[in-house]
Amino acid sequence: MTTPNGLLLIDKPQGLTSHDVVARVRRALKERKVGHAGTLDPMATGLLVVAVGPATRLLRFAQGQDKVYTGTVRLGIATDSLDADGAVLDTQPVPTITSSEADAAAASLTGPIEQVPPMVSALKVNGKRLHELAREGIEVERAPRAITITDFSVSPTDDPAVWDFEVHCSVGTYVRVLLADWAARLGTIGHLTALRRVSSGDHHVADALSIEQLQERCEADERVLAPALSFVDHLTTVTASPEDLVRLRRGQLLMFVATETTSEVAVVDGAGILAGIVHRRGDGWQPDLVFPEEQPC
Repeated sequence: MTTPNGLLLIDKPQGLTSHDVVARVRRALKERKVGHAGTLDPMATGLLVVAVGPATRLLRFAQGQDKVYTGTVRLGIATDSLDADGAVLDTQPVPTITSSEADAAAASLTGPIEQVPPMVSALKVNGKRLHELAREGIEVERAPRAITITDFSVSPTDDPAVWDFEVHCSVGTYVRVLLADWAARLGTIGHLTALRRVSSGDHHVADALSIEQLQERCEADERVLAPALSFVDHLTTVTASPEDLVRLRRGQLLMFVATETTSEVAVVDGAGILAGIVHRRGDGWQPDLVFPEEQPC
C-alpha cells in the first residue's frame, strides 16, 4: 500500500479553522501526516496550501511565498479582533472619503513597512498566545515586524462606509491590521467584514477543491494530489543519474554541474519524481531533504 504524498489546494469555507480543514483532509485521504502553510482565520475563506505525506517536509517553501487577498472593510466600527468575528469596541462617524484620498492612504502603506501584530492572534509572548492574553483582558507590548506590501488597491461600493480591497503582500502580513491602519489614515476606524486568499506564490484558489469536492473524488478513487515537486517548481531542477540517486539517498555530496547561482536545487529521478533538495557546498551539492525511492502519482 502506497502512502499519499503531494500537494493539495483547498478552498477553505468560512467558519472553519485551518486545523479543521487539515482534520477533514486526514479523514478523506486516510492519512495522518497532513500539514498546511499559512493559517487562515475562521472568518476568512480561500486558498489553503496543504501538504500530504512526505511532502509535509516541503511546507517551508509554500510558507515563505507572497499572498494575494481580496475582501471588504467597514469604516466607522472597530472590533477587538479587527474583523467581523470580534466584539465592537468603538464607533465613529465616517467622514466623506474621495477615491483619491482612499488611494493616497493605500499608497502610503505600500512598500516595505512595519506592522504591529494584533492582540487577537496566535503569536506567543512568554510562552502564551496573544489571543489567550486578550481573552484575559491583558494587553502586552508587541514588537513591530517588517513586511512588504507589493500592491494595495481599494474601490468604493454603494455604501460609503464599505470599501473593497485587494492586497499583494509578503509572508507575515496581517491584512486586518493593514486595513485598520488604512482607516486610521483616513481619520476613522474600521474592521474587516470579508477576507479571501486568492493566491499563494504560483498557487491559485481557482485550482483548489472544496472540502466536498475532495470527499467526492476520494470516494470515487480519483487522483487529488499534485506531485510533491509542485512545492518547489520555482527551484532549478536537475535530473540525477542512477549513481547520483544512490549517493543522494546515502546523504553523500553530489558533484553534478549546475551553472545557476541558486543556493538550492530540486533533484528528480529519470521519471521526473522529486528525489530530494540539495544545497551548494563548495564545488558540490549537499542533500538537505531526501524522499523515498517509490512515490505514488
